[in-house]
Amino acid sequence: MTKEWKLAGIYFEACTCEVACPCVFLSTPSKGECKAFVGWHIAKGHFGEVNLDGLNVAATIHSPGHMLHTKWKLGLYLDERGNQVQRDALVEIFGGRAGGHPATLASFVGEVLGVKPVPIEFSATGKERSLRIPNALEMEVAAIEGQGGAEVTVANQPLCVVPGVPSVIAKSKRVGYTDYSSLELAGTNGFYSTFSYQP
Repeated sequence: MTKEWKLAGIYFEACTCEVACPCVFLSTPSKGECKAFVGWHIAKGHFGEVNLDGLNVAATIHSPGHMLHTKWKLGLYLDERGNQVQRDALVEIFGGRAGGHPATLASFVGEVLGVKPVPIEFSATGKERSLRIPNALEMEVAAIEGQGGAEVTVANQPLCVVPGVPSVIAKSKRVGYTDYSSLELAGTNGFYSTFSYQP
């Protein structure tokens, strides 16, 4: 029987596609493949009796073609501030074994490149989001400006990290990655929103 659990907080992502990423509409990635970088800050969360408040999680995803037709490669990064019990709980959730939307996302993964406890710095200020893992990942996105300065959002897209919540469309200010692969990006797609997951 799956443990009772719930996570809520804020998330953002950046990827190699043009704005807005066609993958979320079940189209082919802008450049034939999609490399995405995702961060979650858990404001409030638990897995059974395990408190997960304040912890961060990040993931790198590589889809070598259409995201529904090719298996993804996943690298998972867990907040080193969590103890082993907390990290095990995060692996159960984000590895897809505890059900809910993370299990849907995990069903697309064909290879796990690794799971690492690391220091993760997560920041959300105004219309900007940033995340830093020393010697691995630095990413920063900012919302694009819509009519009258309003946020531009997309809702009910068929493929998404967070269902049921409109995603703000953003653009990467910088993405630098040097772990399972190496790349530098700027001006590519980003999304951010709140999130809530449970079985």
